[in-house]
Amino acid sequence: MTLPGFRPTQGVGAPQAPEAPPSADPLRLAAFDFDGTLTVRDSFTAFLRWRMTWPQSALGLLRLAPALLVYLVTRDRGRLKAASVRVFLRGVSRAALEREAERFAEAEAHRLFRPDALRCWAAHGTTGERRVIVTASPEEVVAPFAARLGADALMGSRLRWTDDDRVGEGLDGPNCRGPEKVRRLRARFGPSVSVGDAYGDTSGDAEMLAFAQRGHMRRFTGRP
Repeated sequence: MTLPGFRPTQGVGAPQAPEAPPSADPLRLAAFDFDGTLTVRDSFTAFLRWRMTWPQSALGLLRLAPALLVYLVTRDRGRLKAASVRVFLRGVSRAALEREAERFAEAEAHRLFRPDALRCWAAHGTTGERRVIVTASPEEVVAPFAARLGADALMGSRLRWTDDDRVGEGLDGPNCRGPEKVRRLRARFGPSVSVGDAYGDTSGDAEMLAFAQRGHMRRFTGRP
């Protein structure tokens, strides 16, 4: 199925979105959250479910139970995500994860994207703006989607990798949520970066939306 603003890529692996140069005009930047904004649900959770059988999923949830109980008290999404990485992905090679992420994007894109969000994404592209995705999901999972969308940059949570290029213990750095989204934008485009339009759907996007000239909360409601 061909989605508006969504283009196929060639080959396997998880292609990285091209990096925008630091000198890009800051007034020509549009920032999009991914999960729940461009998509109808969390892509990382959907990816984990997609790649596992039902028995594997059930066993993994049992192993994740202590972290889930801690989350009910702390509401620390980053800690829960790191635990999910340890339980479900630890030891997976980078090459294997990239192949799986690519296949996931090919198989599930038509079930994930909001059509009105894709139309807005495409409209920003016609104005010459640099379109960036800023997401709490791991970059490795979102990268194939970002490449197909023609994103100029992708900033997400980063997995920790071992010396032999396998998924290690959780996340490398903070969960890309809340103030971290603004920090990552400044780190990528410079401390004086200015975002024209920003789109999000949860409290984890509030700082990015407040940082933009025009923040749009829950703008998209379309279903695949």
